[in-house]
Amino acid sequence: MKKCLLLLSVALAAGLTLTACQSSDRAGEPATAKGASSHAADGRIVEGAFCAEHGVPEAVCTKCNPALIPEFKAKGDWCEEHGFPESWCPICHPERGGRPEADGSRDEPPADGTKVMFKTHETARLAGIRTVPAINGNGGSPLVVTARIVYDAAKVARVNARAAGVIQAVQVDVGARVRAGDALAVIESAGLGAEQSRLQTARSRVEVAEANHARATRLHEEGIVPEIEVLAARRERDEAHADLNAAQAALGMVGGTKEGASRYTLSSPIGGVVTSRDAALGQLVDTEEILFEVVNTSTLWAEIDIPETEVSHVLTGQRVTLTVEGLGEREFSGTLGYIAPEIDSHTRTAKGRILLANPDGVLRANMFAQARIVGAGSRVSVLVPREAVQRARGTELVFVRLAEQVYEARRVVSGPAEGSLVAVTGRIAAGDKVVTEGSFLLKTETLKDSIGAGCCDAEKAR
Repeated sequence: MKKCLLLLSVALAAGLTLTACQSSDRAGEPATAKGASSHAADGRIVEGAFCAEHGVPEAVCTKCNPALIPEFKAKGDWCEEHGFPESWCPICHPERGGRPEADGSRDEPPADGTKVMFKTHETARLAGIRTVPAINGNGGSPLVVTARIVYDAAKVARVNARAAGVIQAVQVDVGARVRAGDALAVIESAGLGAEQSRLQTARSRVEVAEANHARATRLHEEGIVPEIEVLAARRERDEAHADLNAAQAALGMVGGTKEGASRYTLSSPIGGVVTSRDAALGQLVDTEEILFEVVNTSTLWAEIDIPETEVSHVLTGQRVTLTVEGLGEREFSGTLGYIAPEIDSHTRTAKGRILLANPDGVLRANMFAQARIVGAGSRVSVLVPREAVQRARGTELVFVRLAEQVYEARRVVSGPAEGSLVAVTGRIAAGDKVVTEGSFLLKTETLKDSIGAGCCDAEKAR
């Protein structure tokens, strides 16, 4: 189901009214009922009015329009005490001024495809919106995509207890640098005592089996016993040695060292930094619990999002350079080593991975970066004026005119500049009419609390 939300505030001094469209299935959208509207003095339905009597927009005023109550109750958005939608209740939340509770969408940038519509041709003209066509660049250009720094999975160790027991000592804390084999904790374990007993039993069995085999061999040589007894003694000796090796391996995996000791030392399998510790003195632990995480950050991965439309231009082995937010103009380089065989159904991108050297440790997991893939096929850059690119909550946007009164926000990633123009990557093609003058106004409208991610058909937005 698609619907259009009326913007409750106006950014234009001339009192122009814009509307924007969003999908009704967006998580966290303000609860409004289908067909909900407001009433004029003569009883007619009028969009966008504010109920001064009850302190909420008429479109959600359940006092004036009780028919809306069942739908708000069905959504769990209902204040039984005051008879308003909980998210809009002016009595419980007077600080909101008749607006819904802030949700996660407030901190998110506008979704790709969010549309903004002027109500009339006259308001569109008075808004001063100007557009110019996007053009092709003067040749091929690097593909510019977003990237995120993550740990190299081959250099992450999650250490659990080798045998159930009680922690007697914790040797390291978060942030400590350790080498392979360094002690992390000491654990008292009854299971370790059982393994020690098994080892002793296996050793005794080996001693007996060796003696029996030697005796049978001697008697056979003297002609007293047949060869079959020698073979049986040899089989018993081999089985005893196998049990001894298994007991020693089991005890070594647990970490037991001293003969007869019921404690073992939990050690780090790699060198690196302790990034997580879930161990405390006296804690009873099992083998399924992760007690420590150790990470070697000498190399990290950069995961990039390759747009579906660009995947065919990108190949493993291509050189990639990255600039990281917070590290200025410093560049990092690597080779694209992996491209996912699937497209994410939500972002319509394929995941790529680059291995980056990090000898001085300046790169950290979850940093954001911009990646340039050099030699990405025969791509031709698309250029738009600098003023057409707006930045909203960490995302770059370009607005494209779809119809006389309808504009669509499209997420892009900007690349190198050519004079007053800048190359962009995204759903922008040469010939698209991009907004220059007035693009800031459109961005402001898409960031209002009543606007979310979604779209509606252009003909519905007229």
